[in-house]
Amino acid sequence: MEIESATQEKAGPFTSAWSWLKALPGKFKAKVIKVAKSISKLGKDDPRRIIHSIKVGLALTLVSLLYYSRTLYDGFGVAGMWAVLTVVVVFEFTVGGTLSKSLNRGFATFLAGALGVGAQRLASLFGDKGEPIVLGFLVFLLGAASTFTRFFPRIKARYDYGVLIFILTFSLVSVSGVRVAELLEMAHQRLSTIIIGGGACIVVSMCIYPVWAGEDLHNLVVSNIEKLASYLEGFGDEYFHYTSDDEEKDRVSSKDKSFLQGYRSVLNSKSTEDSMANLARWEPRHGRFGFRHPWKQYLKIGAISRQCAYHIEALNSHIKSNIQASEEFKSKIEEPCTKISEESGKALRSLASAIKTMKDPSPANIHVEHSKAAINELKLVVKASSLDQADLLAIVPAATVASTLIEIVKCVDKLSEAVHELANLAHFKPVEATVSPEKPQLLHRGTVNPVLDGDNSSDHIVIIIDENSTVSRENDKPQATKPSQQHPGV
Repeated sequence: MEIESATQEKAGPFTSAWSWLKALPGKFKAKVIKVAKSISKLGKDDPRRIIHSIKVGLALTLVSLLYYSRTLYDGFGVAGMWAVLTVVVVFEFTVGGTLSKSLNRGFATFLAGALGVGAQRLASLFGDKGEPIVLGFLVFLLGAASTFTRFFPRIKARYDYGVLIFILTFSLVSVSGVRVAELLEMAHQRLSTIIIGGGACIVVSMCIYPVWAGEDLHNLVVSNIEKLASYLEGFGDEYFHYTSDDEEKDRVSSKDKSFLQGYRSVLNSKSTEDSMANLARWEPRHGRFGFRHPWKQYLKIGAISRQCAYHIEALNSHIKSNIQASEEFKSKIEEPCTKISEESGKALRSLASAIKTMKDPSPANIHVEHSKAAINELKLVVKASSLDQADLLAIVPAATVASTLIEIVKCVDKLSEAVHELANLAHFKPVEATVSPEKPQLLHRGTVNPVLDGDNSSDHIVIIIDENSTVSRENDKPQATKPSQQHPGV
């Protein structure tokens, strides 16, 4: 027995190793398939990523000619590697990102190189002993001052990369320790190759399937507002008609209820919007967007959209809440609350459409006014309800929903004002009138006399039309005749 157990112990590691080796091809194949699916999904989600990768490869190939061509290599020498390095570090996904980094790198290299040559010339006046001291002091002074400027929010957002390149280039040039003639030649070669690399990136980025940061920001703001609109348009049925029996249905039709979760992406969109707006300011005129397009207004609209999304987050917590609200009170406020939600959703969808097509957002005003009218209806319903003997704990959840909807209407109203401001700044196209704006004419003036039918307790109204009297649209206004005081029920 001892011999058999010892044999099994010796055979155990070999058996495990053999099993691992046998399973290795299958695991490798599964891993390759998994990676291939991930690559395919990444490309399908945004085909522009594939195009961007090809563009970077093309730009690298073009600047590599500085090495491949003997004539160009004799002119630039080893400094040609700075063109390749420039392409690698400045070619971004969007045109704005590429322009931002290319221009920052070019201006920073030029300025730092000029100051570095000047510092070298100044330090040489103090002799061999004083030169390193002066250079060290200048490097410390400009390095510290430049680093401090990176803490300014505006410089941090738009010029941080340029300041970083300035510090690096000035330090390298000023402490190079070579003669001034060689220093000038080296600075000239480096600046020339950086301009070549940055220019290649800009040309390829703008001329071959350009990706505009401004257009992406425009579409992102529109998409966020549409997600909020989809939620509000479907909230009424979800909240007032949702029961515990619907839980199983929700599991089956979760895809159909995806609009209830779409607003979540709006909550975390601030950093993306800020980044896109910053890059969009670097971009030239393209498509529908002028050179001085009001990108800051998009940030204002995005901030209001997130404020609305936070209210929706609070609203969403009541759909499947374990705290049961009073069904009687819910039924009373169902109609005005549903109307508030639907009209707010329609207003948001109309605003999103106006931004998307860059047309006047005035059609959204009527939905905003309808939502405000529904608020007044809600207040009347609440006042008419007898809440003296009601269970307050049962009323609070539904009352909170109604209060949150009122706050959402305020956000929608603010968003409408912001979109109108954007339309004014960006000169959106006016909406073509499909109906004549003239008011309809009242052709005849008549009198309204209430009469009481003796055989029936209900009142009737007799309208007498005077055909000889017309109303002039310019001079007269139609007036309604007040009913007789003897029959206040008419």
